[in-house]
Amino acid sequence: MLIKVLLILLGTFVIFPSRIEGPHVESEKGASARDDDVYGPKPQAPEEELPSEEIKPTAVDTHDRLRKMPTATEILDGILNNYDYKLRPGIGERPTVVTVELSVNTLGPISILDMEYTIDITFYQTWYDERLRFNGSFESFVLNGNLVSLLWVPDTFFRNSKRTQEHSITMPNQMVRIHKDGKVLYTIRMTIDAGCSLHMVKFPMDSHSCPLSFSSFSYPEGEIIYKWDNFTLEINESNAWKLFQFDFTGVSNTTETITTLAGDFIVLTLFFNVSRRFGFLVFQNYVPSSVTTMISWISFWIKRDSAPARTSLGITSVLTMTTLGTFSRKNFPRVSYITALDFYIAICFIFCFCALMEFAVLNFLTYTRTPPRGPPKLRHPRARAPAPTHVRVIEYPEAFVCNIEDSEEEDSEKEEESEEEEGPSCPARQSVRPGGTPRRGGCCRWCEKYCCTVPTCEGSTWQQGRLFIHVYRLDNYSRVIFPVTFFFFNVLYWLVCLNL
Repeated sequence: MLIKVLLILLGTFVIFPSRIEGPHVESEKGASARDDDVYGPKPQAPEEELPSEEIKPTAVDTHDRLRKMPTATEILDGILNNYDYKLRPGIGERPTVVTVELSVNTLGPISILDMEYTIDITFYQTWYDERLRFNGSFESFVLNGNLVSLLWVPDTFFRNSKRTQEHSITMPNQMVRIHKDGKVLYTIRMTIDAGCSLHMVKFPMDSHSCPLSFSSFSYPEGEIIYKWDNFTLEINESNAWKLFQFDFTGVSNTTETITTLAGDFIVLTLFFNVSRRFGFLVFQNYVPSSVTTMISWISFWIKRDSAPARTSLGITSVLTMTTLGTFSRKNFPRVSYITALDFYIAICFIFCFCALMEFAVLNFLTYTRTPPRGPPKLRHPRARAPAPTHVRVIEYPEAFVCNIEDSEEEDSEKEEESEEEEGPSCPARQSVRPGGTPRRGGCCRWCEKYCCTVPTCEGSTWQQGRLFIHVYRLDNYSRVIFPVTFFFFNVLYWLVCLNL
């Protein structure tokens, strides 16, 4: 009986697989027959391995990921349940040490009129908080900007900032990374408009150090200590391209303690050193001022009879220098001191004004003397012994000169007598008024003592070794004195400004 049962079960197992495989074989045969009827390339069988981008995660990776997610959530919930973000780490025990580091995204532009500059930075602050220690299989985890308000962060503020903008596109640009040993890294990106006191005495050859200082707002030195984290900051042209008028020359930092009514606070300051590019200002201010000054000298080559031409040229030069001085102050802060550019324009203005005054003096000395109507009559009321004196009268179209050929002693006696008797005011030459009346001494007497006011004159023996100026040759003197003086002024000016 047992043998029959075993045979029946064996036959059943043999028949059942054949029935299962039969339809599959037929379906495969039918599919192959249908494929033979289709015209064109036959579809290839799918490859056994999927491409790299389509590899599905294994069961082990999925299991590890599912195992870590609840662990991080549990750790974060456990930390925040017993955490008070209103209290700083180590309160009542020790001060909190905050390590600071920053990177500059863009620097500039620098506004001269408002005395401020713009800087875009990423600010890093690091400290230790024992309340955030945890045990887990990962070293740290990151919290985005929405959860930063759940933790304590330093109340750092920038002391010389005028406006501060925190970026929030597409999410708030701030992040907190918590390490398992309690180390916290807080990162935030911001754009700051900070004040920068510009000392414009050497403008436009000036250099400046624009500070960026920060400290805690409410925690004094005994509660928060700021320090730099291996300070190395380099700024190249790629992130300082907004310094249009300046060149970046370096960066420096300081740490100091200031005393206020709220206590002693540690202040960290970062200085951005820049120097001005004055090539543009040279062509905008220095070149026009110098050229205008040189144009005013053209009047020295114009005849003194052409009063309208020389006067209009001098007045135009003076007005042009006034306009240049006003234009240079248009986009300039209203400082109470004189800059190097103001001094240069003022000197150019003085040169133009002196060129105009030179023609006025020449015209006054030339055309104020009236030609005599007749030969002069010399009066000698006091009787004196005759002396070997030879008088030679020379008449010029614009002046009259009486040359007295005497010895040096007789000349001095004649001078004393002329002072007493209202006689000639000049011992060697005199200009006589119409009617033979000699000109009175005084200022004209002193001027005629050292200056010759006729076209041709020669100094006598008493004038030897003294300064002797020919007034009619004043234009000739100006053609040399003005350019030489202006040249030496420029040499001295640029040597002083570029070497200080």
